[in-house]
Amino acid sequence: MPDTNSLLATARAKLEESLLAKGLRRSSERFAILDEVYSRNDHFDAEELYQAMHQKSYPVSRATVYNTLDVLVECGLVIRHQFGDEDNVKSRYEKSLGRRQHAHLVCVVCHRVQEFCDPRLHLIETNVGNLLQFNVQSHSLVFYGQCAGDGCQTKPADESK
Repeated sequence: MPDTNSLLATARAKLEESLLAKGLRRSSERFAILDEVYSRNDHFDAEELYQAMHQKSYPVSRATVYNTLDVLVECGLVIRHQFGDEDNVKSRYEKSLGRRQHAHLVCVVCHRVQEFCDPRLHLIETNVGNLLQFNVQSHSLVFYGQCAGDGCQTKPADESK
């Protein structure tokens, strides 16, 4: 896995190339948002990113955050996930460069997202692709449930005690 500085340099070069190809402005705000995204190791929503930028005293508008996230998704630097049920779908994002394939656990109570890797997932992907003669490019797997440990901030009290 590349180090953080080379990963960020690669991401910045890819964003620059994408902006040039699309005739979009190469603004300092867009690159600052990219830097913030690549400094994180979590799943975040646009509002959390906006708040993080303001906590660092970087004046950027919500519209710029949302628009830049769209650009970052389009050029493959960020992945957008739609976690939630049909009544409460929320877009959450994560950086994509330097990340290995993984799946997610989403708590339906506290909405925490946890990642996990299991080599059997790659084996299933390969076997299904071979069996159905399909070139799988990527996959997404999300388990919804409830945190069982003490980490769930909004977990209801255990009524059996």
